[in-house]
Amino acid sequence: MTDLGYRIVEGVLSQDECDSLTTAFTGDTQIRGRAGARHLMANPQVREIASDPRLLHLAAEALGGRAVPYRATLFEKSGRANWLVVWHQDTALPLVKKVISDEWGPWSIKADVLYAHAPNWALDRIVALRVHLDASTRDNGPLRVVPGTHRAGVLTDDEVFALARRANPVECVVERGGILAMRPLLIHSSSKARLDLPRRVLHIEYADRLDLGHGARLAIA
Repeated sequence: MTDLGYRIVEGVLSQDECDSLTTAFTGDTQIRGRAGARHLMANPQVREIASDPRLLHLAAEALGGRAVPYRATLFEKSGRANWLVVWHQDTALPLVKKVISDEWGPWSIKADVLYAHAPNWALDRIVALRVHLDASTRDNGPLRVVPGTHRAGVLTDDEVFALARRANPVECVVERGGILAMRPLLIHSSSKARLDLPRRVLHIEYADRLDLGHGARLAIA
């Protein structure tokens, strides 16, 4: 993963575990919208899977020996919520309080959680594990990545699009129960699904520690 910025590991969760997580979200209108839900670390089953030794091991391998889960998001693509995601990097982090530094920002609040776009040094200490609750196929809008682009640092939108145009993107096809580990600065996108097949992904983010230093501390979301 160090060179490419992503890694696919199949067969991490069992079918029963995927069923249990899916059931935890079904019908819960308090946390789910049409396209998924954010800030799921308050959900007991999400907290449990985020701290599962199998996931902690994968995240710790990427981060150099230690991993702490701090944010979880459900992405749900289907026939009624079929969206296109353009090429981008994930640069916003949830923080406990504002940092007095020009390195951070712009700032925003999402569902009462404070967010800021982060500098490269902070994002280098983050990895996301995308837990596939359904199979991600070429027909249901899988994630596409541009390998190695996390090494370019934080880019402008124009720089992201220029790199993506010149590159050969990879479609991340993953079986149900598999995990895609990825760096937040890896350039990625996803197309609309061609078939009405569900694609539910629990996206869990980990840091080497919550206290990033220089006055920045990650919020649990």
